[in-house]
Amino acid sequence: MTATDHDLPYWIAFSRVPTVGRVRIGLLEERFGSLKAAWEASGSELGASGLTAGVVRAIEQVRRVVEPERELELVRNANVTVLTWHDSDYPRAFRNIDDPPPILYVKGTLQPDDEVRVTVVGTRNPTAYGKEVARQLSGELAESGVTIVSGLARGIDGIAHSATLKAGGRTIAVIGSGLDVVYPPEHRSLFGHIVESGAVLSEYPLGSKPEARHFPRRNRLLSGLAVGVLVVEAPRDSGARSTVEFALEQNRDVLCVPGSIHSPASELTNWLIQQGAKLVMRVEDVLEELHIGGAPRQQALPEFAEDTHEETQLLDALTHEPQHIDELSRVTGIPITQASSTLAVMEIKGSVLQVGRMNYIRARPASVR
Repeated sequence: MTATDHDLPYWIAFSRVPTVGRVRIGLLEERFGSLKAAWEASGSELGASGLTAGVVRAIEQVRRVVEPERELELVRNANVTVLTWHDSDYPRAFRNIDDPPPILYVKGTLQPDDEVRVTVVGTRNPTAYGKEVARQLSGELAESGVTIVSGLARGIDGIAHSATLKAGGRTIAVIGSGLDVVYPPEHRSLFGHIVESGAVLSEYPLGSKPEARHFPRRNRLLSGLAVGVLVVEAPRDSGARSTVEFALEQNRDVLCVPGSIHSPASELTNWLIQQGAKLVMRVEDVLEELHIGGAPRQQALPEFAEDTHEETQLLDALTHEPQHIDELSRVTGIPITQASSTLAVMEIKGSVLQVGRMNYIRARPASVR
């Protein structure tokens, strides 16, 4: 069964009734045969179908202000595709979760290759370490043919989407507002790039604001859409925790990047690893755990000479927390001009990373004596 153009306006209209979700949509379809017939039913007929008086009042209130055909016109003018759970293009992964959305609003395209998906989530306030790990793993997963799913939020989410796009991969954002309400607003450009190279999904109708209550429900879709959830960096009270809880309920794998035991930003990930989550140190850990074929495309690297004495000194002085070049010069005794040129070579070698404003972190272990 597929929702026809004749019935589709009524699916959109019912999505504007907050108290009508999966169970009640199913009930209305069963009792009335179509959502068009349910929309046109009297209040007494709706009540006789098994809906509570409060739900009937909510439907009647929306019917007074919503015109189904006009709703469909607005959606089409916004270049938004509407999928119901009867449509063949509706994501198969959602059919296997306990609370599938009856209707999905889609901007962009969903493709068969998107079946191999990994959700990347984490804190909105990542450290330099978390940012770099999110970029690296998301980019390498994308290079391996994995579609990256995230929530378009500040921090790890935005980094995961951006790194995937930079790697030429596909990414899907699942948001907690209407597709015409970009949140956070600074991700408007990123939203547009995702639409061009993937898709943005929402179960909320156009015009829906990013209300706090939307995001925990959105998280069940973040986990449900993927074969596994990768948590890069998250404190104990992070919203990523609810995504993990949904993932476990949905029998999805949970993978975590470890962090410093002194960093509040890694409290959740370290705790989840203690509880049995897969510890991730490299992209191969994700691919192997989730039984995903393929490996990152490796670019041929030039041959470099052994590390110089200055390179070894700088590498030993660096940690995974950003250090300014002035501090590195002071600690190692290497003049700033020499330290600058040496660090530039080390960046090319991949042993250090510049994380902005002449601050550096270590990208590989210090020397072992």
